[in-house]
Order: sequence, then structure tokens, then C-alpha cells
Amino acid sequence: MIPINDATPEDKKTRAPACEQCKNPDELGFEFEFAYQPIVNVASKTVFAHEALVRGPNGESAYSILSKVNDQNRYAFDQACRVKAVKTAAELGMQELLSINFLPNAVYRPEACIRTTLEAARKYNFPTENIIFEVTEGERVLDRPHLVNIFSEYRRMGFRTAIDDFGAGYAGLNLLAEYQPHIIKIDMDLVRDIDQLKAKQAIVEGIVLICKKLGIDVLAEGIENKAERDFLKSVGIDLMQGYLFCKPAFKALGKIDEDAWV
Repeated sequence: MIPINDATPEDKKTRAPACEQCKNPDELGFEFEFAYQPIVNVASKTVFAHEALVRGPNGESAYSILSKVNDQNRYAFDQACRVKAVKTAAELGMQELLSINFLPNAVYRPEACIRTTLEAARKYNFPTENIIFEVTEGERVLDRPHLVNIFSEYRRMGFRTAIDDFGAGYAGLNLLAEYQPHIIKIDMDLVRDIDQLKAKQAIVEGIVLICKKLGIDVLAEGIENKAERDFLKSVGIDLMQGYLFCKPAFKALGKIDEDAWV
């Protein structure tokens, strides 16, 4: 992606249709819904947030929808996801934070592309300060300065920001050196069997130390058993997400299994 300020007149012409698509998310051409998975605080034994996870209209996999996203509809899809996530969260009576995944390569001007989200928040009476925008580190970011600009604008507007799948993608510590999000989500591959693997333990402990110095909250995802939970808690991670606590709930807010706290 060419940075906005460096775009030629010809580049800007090609971007105009994309911006028009953002204004018309209803023209996407396929339907989708959301499942919501809780993010918990194990120290307070409360739900911290719910992540909106895209699903097919009848609960089909995320892949069944994401495989339909292409260069022609990426912008409209990104906008439609934001609006539907906010609308559904409000309808479900969500009181906790709402985490929405976004596509950085679908955002040309963050101050313009965020308008539909702001309008949806006002329309459905959902507090903008309760919205987290997270980007997966696994998505190849073609223009890292552009992503940093998006994050900075979102923070300025009062939104929280997060990097998902930290440790598994393209940006890593280089991105962290340029921008410090509110939250870093440690990739589940680092979490799996961490109670048994010294190398993973050392890496995660290092991430926790870095984030503590930078004032960033650490969230571990993909928690499947209590041994993983207990080790992560022992190194100072309180925010967690995974099947141990609750699977994604289709068009609903998931309920935490009480046994997961024990």
C-alpha cells in the first residue's frame, strides 16, 4: 500500500471507489453474523471484554466468510463488520468492552473510515470508550507507518487498541517500538503447553517484562487447561481468553464456566 501522503493523482483515483464502498456496506453481496467470546480477568474473576468473531449467517466458520473477501469488497466488509459488531453488542446489552478486528489494508484515511463506527456507536448508544480495535499481527501489513497512523488516530479518538497474535506475524518488536497499544494478545501457539516448555516460558516472561515497562496490558489467548492458566497467572498475566473459560457464543454473550476459576 502506498502511504496517503505519497500517493500520486492516479493512485488517489483508484482509491476513490474504495472510499465509496465504505459508504455503502449494505452492497457487500453476502451475509454474516458474529459470535462473541469473553476475555476474562482471572484476578477479579470477571469478564473484561467480548471479542466479535465473524461467522456465517447460520454459524458457519469464519473461513466461510473471510474466503469471500477480496480487493473489490474488502473496504465494504471492514466497515460492515464494525457497524454490525457495535449494533449486535448493543442489542445483547453488552456492558463490558467490545473488541473488533479490523483490516489495516482496508483503511485509507482513519479519520474518514472511522465515521461509520462513530455513527453506529451514537445510533445504538454504545460508548466509544468501550471499543477496542485489534489487528492481527499475522496479516501482512504492507505499510507499517500507515498502521501506526491508524492506531494513533484511533487512540486520539478515544478508542483502545490491541495487537493480536503477537509473536506470530510480520511486525513483532519493530511495530512495538513504533507504537505501544493498550493491549498485546500473545499468540496461542506460544501459550499451548507453556506450563511444560521452558523456551516458551522464557519468551512469554520476556514479553511480560517489556510490556510492563511500556505500560501495555498483556492478554494470553487460546487457554485450554488450568495448567496453562496457572503458569500465565504466575508470571503476571491476568487477562485471558480461551475454551477453558468459554467457547464463542453465536449471536450471544458467552457465559463463563464457573469451574474455570477453580
